[in-house]
Amino acid sequence: MIRVFIGFDSHETVAFHVLAHSIHARASEPVTIAPLMLTQLQKEFHRERNTLQSTEFSFSRFMVPYLSGYEGWSMFCDCDMLMLDDIAKLWALRDERFAVQVVKHHHVPPEDIKFLNQPQSKYAKKNWSSVMLFNNAKCTALTPAYANTASGLELHQFKWLSDDSLIGELPHRWNHLVDYDPPAAVEDLSLIHYTEGGPYFEAYKNCGYADVWFGERDRMLSAG
Repeated sequence: MIRVFIGFDSHETVAFHVLAHSIHARASEPVTIAPLMLTQLQKEFHRERNTLQSTEFSFSRFMVPYLSGYEGWSMFCDCDMLMLDDIAKLWALRDERFAVQVVKHHHVPPEDIKFLNQPQSKYAKKNWSSVMLFNNAKCTALTPAYANTASGLELHQFKWLSDDSLIGELPHRWNHLVDYDPPAAVEDLSLIHYTEGGPYFEAYKNCGYADVWFGERDRMLSAG
């Protein structure tokens, strides 16, 4: 069973559902998908919102190993994404040598503000944590207490690992940053990330690959 956790933000509800549909529609193996909703994590996760926090799941993503009982593997991804490939292909890339596997972007966004007037934070390893394969037994440092109190940089820069050699690399096609990375044919991409702002926001309705997202939404809504 492929176990997936998707970040959930109340301002992007439609994004979660379209992403979940895109995963299920292409999966060749059984998949379970859980939203990381703060309303469902109140007993374990009660961190106050930081002024630099752009989404409700900025830090709750690091609860995934705990929620998985520190057993097996789990995947996390932001909700502002669209799966264009069989998730089983990504799942097959799990490597026991690593505690976590990510796409290792070198991403320095030029803007200071992104969607919904949220601040655009700039730091090393930015967007590495937007798609993560967790080898849960090697991520026991991510306790609820740590996720509630560690700084944003400690979490997103993987300071909870003893060594960066425990961070494995995934192919870039599994986290393509829309309108930042060089454009590519849809068939050459597996997971696209509308990181600046998804087409479900009026200001970004004409962003790159917007037509792909709207097509997926329409297929999800189809009853025919």
